[in-house]
Amino acid sequence: MRSHRSNTSLNAGVDTGVQTSTLASMGEMRKITVEIPEDLLAGALATTGKGITQTVRRGLELVAAGRAYEQLRQLRGKVRLGIEIDALRDDR
Repeated sequence: MRSHRSNTSLNAGVDTGVQTSTLASMGEMRKITVEIPEDLLAGALATTGKGITQTVRRGLELVAAGRAYEQLRQLRGKVRLGIEIDALRDDR
């Protein structure tokens, strides 16, 4: 990491959808340049134990998944499921 700058430039391939499988199945890739504070990048790398590209990709997957989870939370109490807990327990 560069000590003379407060931000670090990095290049990362980014997929437009949430993908958790291998790079080969990610479809079309896009190369980007991102300015990231060194301490944020260092913490993220330490957390994932992976390289910069994999760490940035995982972060973007989590952001995209967060949007999906929020949409699901908005449905709470609005969707009625036809599941009876007692029937499921008896089916064991």
